[in-house]
Amino acid sequence: MLILRCPAQLQLLEETLRKSLPTTLPVLGTVMTVARGNPASHEVLVDSWPHFGIVLTRLRPEDHRDPRDYYINQLSVFYRDKGALQALLEGTEAVTQERAFQILGMQDGLDEAVQEVAIARGLKVE
Repeated sequence: MLILRCPAQLQLLEETLRKSLPTTLPVLGTVMTVARGNPASHEVLVDSWPHFGIVLTRLRPEDHRDPRDYYINQLSVFYRDKGALQALLEGTEAVTQERAFQILGMQDGLDEAVQEVAIARGLKVE
């Protein structure tokens, strides 16, 4: 996953996400916050740039205080296809299994994808 830090990239991403409202709401607010100075220490990740399949926003890993606190370890996601979500959950360092986390998104299939990966790994999902 690539971390977007460049203001021009963040602005372009913001414009792209606005075209897909309301499903992009979980990530759009964080993208806007990061583009405007990032007072909350979040980061914006994409699988590729500029033609991304998934956008993930999260608190910077160095700012995680408690690995059991899934409120602090909150992830927001927008994806263009379910395969990109599966790949994110199964094989990237962006979503680590060492921390409890909460994943937010507004798209159909998110719950099912999370459940499938959790069952395959023998993890508990609430």
